[in-house]
Amino acid sequence: MKILAINPGSTSTKLAVYEDEKLLFEETIRHADAEIMKLPELADQLPYRLESIMEALRVKEFKASELDAVVGRGGMLKPMESGTYFVDNHLLDDARSGKYGNHASNLGSIIAVEIAGTHQIPAYTVDPVCVDELMDEARISGLADIERKSHVHALNIKAVSRKIAEEIGKDLGDTNFVVAHLGGGISVAALRNSRIIDVNNAENEGPFSPERAGGLPAKQLVQLCFSGKYTEKELLQRMTKQGGVYSYLGNKNLIEVEKRVVDGDLEAGLILKAMVHQIGKEIGAMATVLEGKIDGIILTGGIAHSDLITGLIQEKISFLGKVFVLPGEAEMEALVAGAFRVMNGQEHAKIY
Repeated sequence: MKILAINPGSTSTKLAVYEDEKLLFEETIRHADAEIMKLPELADQLPYRLESIMEALRVKEFKASELDAVVGRGGMLKPMESGTYFVDNHLLDDARSGKYGNHASNLGSIIAVEIAGTHQIPAYTVDPVCVDELMDEARISGLADIERKSHVHALNIKAVSRKIAEEIGKDLGDTNFVVAHLGGGISVAALRNSRIIDVNNAENEGPFSPERAGGLPAKQLVQLCFSGKYTEKELLQRMTKQGGVYSYLGNKNLIEVEKRVVDGDLEAGLILKAMVHQIGKEIGAMATVLEGKIDGIILTGGIAHSDLITGLIQEKISFLGKVFVLPGEAEMEALVAGAFRVMNGQEHAKIY
């Protein structure tokens, strides 16, 4: 079975073709800022991105008519259980409308169904960021006006959990893991019997990251909101795109920040240690959610490529249990694996 995976980002579109779970080829299409700026609405970008995908397939001399399914990265959708979903009209309506948020990843399912519809094959999406399996007590924030929301790197967190469960010889449904996805945003999740029962919302809770502020002291944040220093839009931008490591060092590239640390930059060293400190605390907190009954702690995401950072984290948390390091995100592989599990009968596709 040949499966096309599509993962749209803000300035790129990734695609990959697999035969069963074997990669045939992959491509990252870079979109010039000038071109994307001409198409500020996601709906306007659809023809442009779709044609760029079809051109990439032509260059590879691959015919879309050979495909058995298309799977697209899930975007900002309603809260939903983990799994592989048919892309139906209800899902498409929410992806197109931006009802739950506008992000380039909303185009993943839309493009998938455009290609799939032409060839009368199924279109799927797998484990979008809106996966919500929180236990009831995890939804309580401490202020009745605010409910905690699940916003999580579910696609990669579920994929690496499956890999480690297999490695230790267990079924995923019989395991407990703490998984820390370390990237531009950081999600630290507690998985009980395959379900994400608690997680910090990577946009506004938990550890700070290369560009996100993470959880902030509430009173001081409220005072900053009313200080007149920032508009609402400016402050949200500062917290989610200009926060974290960037707000202190003016640099989001942790490779460069590490070099500064190695070269003796004390400020860079302090900020890196502070980020590790917060990651370690969050992992410890999620271990308590699982009452200490864990099969392992998994460090994943782009930052997990850093031996320095993962080493510092392990020094803090190794007393909790065995630590597994699986660097990167493997999003395309995870998308295809989700579709393949449905196509070979291991799972049933869910309805949105």
